[in-house]
This record gives sequence, structure tokens and C-alpha cells, in this order.
Amino acid sequence: MCNHNKERSCFEYVDSQLPRVPLELVVNGEKVYELIDPTMTLLDFLRHNLKLFGAKEGCGEGECGACTVIMNNRTVNSCLVLAVEAQGAEILTVEGLSKDGELSILQQEFIKYDALQCGFCTPGMLMSARALLDRNPNPTIEEVKEAISGNFCRCTGYESIINAVLSAAKREREELR
Repeated sequence: MCNHNKERSCFEYVDSQLPRVPLELVVNGEKVYELIDPTMTLLDFLRHNLKLFGAKEGCGEGECGACTVIMNNRTVNSCLVLAVEAQGAEILTVEGLSKDGELSILQQEFIKYDALQCGFCTPGMLMSARALLDRNPNPTIEEVKEAISGNFCRCTGYESIINAVLSAAKREREELR
């Protein structure tokens, strides 16, 4: 947490007071239309406007991966993407991984392999892993490492995360044919 400004956090969203601009996109399969602050990041839009709190602001610089979401089938650091850049896009957040209240196979494997501790990085890890499995249902260990290389975890180490992703890939190939 920053400490150079005693009055407010560096990570607190501050409205620019500029005229609102329209934003239309699909988030987790649902169409969304809102008038937004043109300076708002995608992360702030998801958290403040849509109340989707899975993506986290860790560094605010695109270095930690805690804010990772999938935009048009590619992972993005939502802290670096202006919400207006997502005009017409399809966004998938960690909240969209589960269906009808049931955790996805990937989420289940993260739990099974203890691939989470504090949970701060977990949504970003899950989204990076989901993007990998969507484009490559049978990844190697090296491909998993590469896919999650933009996501930092300070609690678990990465072995359990890699094992969870590989196990999820295997289960998805077997169960979702």
C-alpha cells in the first residue's frame, strides 16, 4: 500500500468529472451498457460499476497479474486497459468461470492441489490458466509456466499451481469431450 498520500490510497478510484461516454460490452456472458468516466480502467469498471471483486489491484502497473481477465480470448492486465478500450469486447472474469453455482474443473483442481493460500493472486492465476487451456487443452509444464509467468504468488510457490493446471487440463480432456 502506498504511504505518500495520507489522505487516500493510491489504488482508490477517483472520478475525473469528465463528460460520460457510452460503454457497451459483454461481461461473463451478459450484455452491459453504461455511461462511464472515460479515464476509468477496466479494473475499476469491473470492481466499482459491476461489483465484480475477483480481479484485484496489486501493483497498478501490470506487473503482478492480480488484475488479469480475459478480453476477446486473450489475457489482459485490466489495470492497464481503459474501460473504453473494451468497447464491444467480450470479457471473462473469475466470477464467470463457475456455472450455476458449481465451480469449474479448473477451480476445483486449484482447491484439490492447494494452489492457493491467501487467495489474492488466485483469480489472476485462474484466468491465465483458463486462457491457456482454451487455446491448448494439452499443455506441457513449460507452457503452463509461460502462461502464468505474468502472475506473481508470494504464498504457495508455483509447483502446486502448475500441477493444478495440468490436472485440470487432463480432467477437461476426459470429462468435457
